[in-house]
This record gives sequence, C-alpha cells and structure tokens, in this order.
Amino acid sequence: MAMTTCLTWMQEKKLQNYFGEKQFSLLYKASIHEFSSESLLQICSKQGPTITVIHSEDHIVGAYVPKSYPEDYFIILFAFQETTISECKIGPFQLSMLFCESDRNSEFNINLEKKEVAISINTMDKLGLPQCCISFQECEVFRCEDLLDERRMDGITELRESLLSAIRTYEPYGGRVRQIRILLLGPIGAGKSSFFNSVKSVFRGHVTNQALVGSKTTGVSEKYRTYFIKDGKDGDTLPFILCDSMGLSEKEEGLHMDDIPYILEGCIPDRYQFNSMKPITPGLGNYTGCPMLKDRIHCVAFVFDANSVGHLSDEMVGKIRRIRRELIKCGMVHVVLLTHVDTLDLITKGDLIDIYRCVPVKLKLEAVHRELGFALSDIFVVSNYTSEWELEPVMDVLNLSALRQMLWAADDFLEDLPLEETSRCF
Repeated sequence: MAMTTCLTWMQEKKLQNYFGEKQFSLLYKASIHEFSSESLLQICSKQGPTITVIHSEDHIVGAYVPKSYPEDYFIILFAFQETTISECKIGPFQLSMLFCESDRNSEFNINLEKKEVAISINTMDKLGLPQCCISFQECEVFRCEDLLDERRMDGITELRESLLSAIRTYEPYGGRVRQIRILLLGPIGAGKSSFFNSVKSVFRGHVTNQALVGSKTTGVSEKYRTYFIKDGKDGDTLPFILCDSMGLSEKEEGLHMDDIPYILEGCIPDRYQFNSMKPITPGLGNYTGCPMLKDRIHCVAFVFDANSVGHLSDEMVGKIRRIRRELIKCGMVHVVLLTHVDTLDLITKGDLIDIYRCVPVKLKLEAVHRELGFALSDIFVVSNYTSEWELEPVMDVLNLSALRQMLWAADDFLEDLPLEETSRCF
C-alpha cells in the first residue's frame, strides 16, 4: 500500500531544513504497519539516521536519531510550536529505548500499543509543551538522507554534461539559420542580464559578469544587446544569441511598447540606445530596413522575479498581455523564465534538484498561469548567479534545461514559418 505522510509540505520542509537539508523517505506508518514497537523496530533498524514523528490532536512531537539502531547516540527531541520548532537533546541511548514498555527512559517514552507519549517535566519545559502525557493518533518514521549526497551529485553532474553536449551540438530546424535569437523581455530588475551572465558562466567554466546587473527597481539595461557566447571548451561560437532589452515599466522610463515589433523583426542593431520618450523611427540611425531571417527573433522569453511575479501592478499585467497578443498574432513562440526561486521562503539549493515539486514554486507557476495566461508547460524555473563565486551544478542544470526548451520552442517557430518568409526581407 502506498504511504503518504500526515505532515503538511510546510511542516515536512521545516523539519528537513531544521536538521540540515534532509530528504525524508517514509519507512513506517503505525496505521498501516500496526501500532507495535516490534513492527517499528523491525522495519526501521539499520536504516541510517531516522526521524520519528508523533501526531496528536494538538501537537506534533518527535525524535531525530542521527545513527542507525542499535547504536547508542544522543537523540534530539522536537516539538512544533505553531510555525517554529523547539528542541532538546537526550541520551545517549538506543532508538529502541524510545519505544520500550518499561520506564528505563524517563525523559521521553513512546508507547505505541497504548498510543501515548510520556514526557518528563524537565523535558516538557524544554520543549514548551503543556502536559506530560500526550495521546496520539499516528506515528511515522522516516529515513533521513542528505539532499545533496555524493550519489545525487554524481547524477546531477552527469545530467549537466549531457545538457552541455546537447546544446553545443544543436542545429536549428532545417538549417534555416545558423543561430537562434532569443529575446529576453520583462520588468526592470527581473534578472534578464543575470540570466545571460549565468548561461555564459556555464559554458565558460567560471562565474562571469559581462552584462551589468542593476537592482530590482532600477536595472541598468538601456541599450539593446545581442550576446554571442563562445564555448570555453573549444572556443566555437554557440548556436544561440541572447538578446537583452531595456526593462518594462509602468512608468515612462521603461522600454517603449512601439519598439518591440522592430526588435522582433530584426531592425535594431546591437548597442542601440533606447529612448523611452522617443520610440524607434524607421530610417533613423542604424535602423536595419531589410533584415533577414537570421536577424529576426525566433523565441521570446518573458523574465519575472519569482518573489514579485504574484504582485505585478495592473498596468504591468496589461502591458504583458498586450505584448502576448501581438506575439500570438505574428506566430512568435514565447515562454516564461522565473528567476530567484532559490530565495523563496524555505527553498534551499538542494531543492533545485526537484524544484517543480516544491509547493512555493508550484504556487508561483499557477499565479503566472492565472494572471498572465501562460501555459504551465511554458514556464521554466532558473537560478541566476548573483552572489556565488563558484559554479553550482544544480543551478547549471536548471538554466541549461530552460535554454534547451527555448531552442526547441524556436525550432517550432521555424518549422511553422511559411516557406516564402524564410528567404525574403521583412
């Protein structure tokens, strides 16, 4: 029978982080395996570190055992106090002594057969519990493993190398262009330039910051930049170009809406200086009047900060929707990149391994889908390098996975393009 824990995601996550970024695997559940100490010890022996969780009507208490039974070790007792955790250390003794019927352990004793927890007055005070005897309805035992243990890191490193190889050898659909152009659009300070820096860092083999990065409120991109990236492995130019634009804003200082069609059509040269008060006019400056397919944008990525995407102003939401309508009208594929997910509450780098299963991230994806209309399958999570000095394979996998998805989306655009549009000027 499949087992699911009685802990909420938030409770489980708090416990995992509290005891050092652990992953829990449910080994024993009393309502399934019987309320029996013998059954519990038979299942949970020699399983490495474990955590026992007792569910009563009013309390969640338990014990973290950092060694396998039958070894003696100090045990950490804990109790949830609303959203915080209190603890005290007892021992050293064996896990079996927590469940013994005798009173050899007077500090903390779990009687599965009677469904009662007995706690000494001293331990009760340390845990902040109001009573010395607690009746409970469920007992669960989890195996605890490090989220980023050596085995998982080996798998992440292997996946990272596979993604790097796939992107290095990627060829745009039908050979219609040599490089895919991906336009990064989004609110000021959402992390567009940081995403480019992060992608370049992966391929260069060290953290780099070619694109200047500003704050979440001001940003620094006022020029249109087309970034070619050379592979640090062999020096070859990679088959994609990241195009960084001025940030969108509710105010007048952001990217002018009238400029976007010219960017999409490839009329804007690298280092074009945007002017919020004076949109692009054909024929002026370095305006390209006859761009080729290779100059066009082949995929648009909307970039949003995961921390603020659920609080976009009505003006910003309206602006994003208008841009989407124009993109849909001209058949342009577009996706979403959510940045700064590693700074969401309770999220750690270990969670990036399976980030799409994390409840806070799921809520952010649903908010983007609900407010802006993007399909959930078109929303990708990335983790930009902002304060790190060394490359993190887990972060690289997220960013490379998103990049690969954008290249595939661009292939869909090229495949769907009418034949007459693949060879003429626009």
